[in-house]
Amino acid sequence: MRWSLALAQFVAVLVMWIGGASGLQPWEWCPCTSPDMCIPLPADHQFQVEVIVFDHGGTDYQHYDWSKITVVVLDDRFSKEILCTAHANNVRILMKGTSIPQSLVSKHNRQIWINRNLGFVKTLHMDGIFLELRDIIKHGTTDKESLTHLINETTKAFHHAIAGSQIIINVPWSPHCRDARCYDYAGIARSCDFLFVMSFDMQSQMWNECFAKANAPYGHTYSGLSAYINLGIDSRKLVMGVPWYGYDYPCKHFIEPGRCKLEPVPVQGAPCSSEVAKQIPYKEVMEQLPKSLTGRYWDDNYKSPYYVYKANNIYHEVWYDDPESISLKSTIMKKLKLGGIGVWFGAGLNYSFSPKAAMQTEDMWNALCPVRKKWTVGTI
Repeated sequence: MRWSLALAQFVAVLVMWIGGASGLQPWEWCPCTSPDMCIPLPADHQFQVEVIVFDHGGTDYQHYDWSKITVVVLDDRFSKEILCTAHANNVRILMKGTSIPQSLVSKHNRQIWINRNLGFVKTLHMDGIFLELRDIIKHGTTDKESLTHLINETTKAFHHAIAGSQIIINVPWSPHCRDARCYDYAGIARSCDFLFVMSFDMQSQMWNECFAKANAPYGHTYSGLSAYINLGIDSRKLVMGVPWYGYDYPCKHFIEPGRCKLEPVPVQGAPCSSEVAKQIPYKEVMEQLPKSLTGRYWDDNYKSPYYVYKANNIYHEVWYDDPESISLKSTIMKKLKLGGIGVWFGAGLNYSFSPKAAMQTEDMWNALCPVRKKWTVGTI
């Protein structure tokens, strides 16, 4: 059963009320067939390499390669089926946090927010929370310091209440105030378990040529992660995010493959942006690629594939990631001694029974890990 986050929170409150009326503790309610599946993974169950998968709903989780995953983050829906499946496979499951309070400077308001989310996570037998930071914070504001306090207080509360819980914070691909998000990244990293570095959507602001470009160029990925490490952040706290989707750019003027001029769409001062494009999951890329005008091209500067197709008399250039480009990025984990890799998002692959689709899907899973099975440190 899948519930929206709001409904899941209502159910959590209802369970807490029923539990109190019946004499049971709220966390004694278990939706799984075995009570063991409702026990969060303990603190001594750790992995040498974290593999995080974001789940956006549906039943595709049934076909995930659970031998590789260490954490699943639920987007906006709670699923008892995923909870039970994850814990049966010794995988943590995290809730995506609700909106961060507007009045960060108030410790009282922060505590209310922490207690509410901790109650939801504990009642629903989850293993922690994933906080998505997207608000604009400029240099010199008190919000920057207050946000760091919030994350520090959240981590302490969760670790105290749920042994082995994880607090993961998403951050832009580079710490250099990308998209006007000027956070105290070093302070945040000290205050949480992992930073999930979104090493994709790198063309949200284009400052030079207004042409279609790779979603996650290898060089940008490496330099962005290195910049976080140069701030003094422990590299083992960094998880490199990779996309299982691409961008479909309509060309205002098509010159040749790799030279697709775009309609300018200004974003936060930048004259051009990937806002003009639409996101396309990898499974749709694989369906469209054989019908394209060019077939698969490879850009050695970006170390990314792309292709060109035509629809309604308009040329389109699609940039995406595939097993080759992701495998190259996976080597960055070893070079920089990162804490892991993460996928945005699990439903981007084709989990049908087609032999061709099955091979394509297996190749994408295999591209994430240098070994077929996750490396475990500690036992349950």
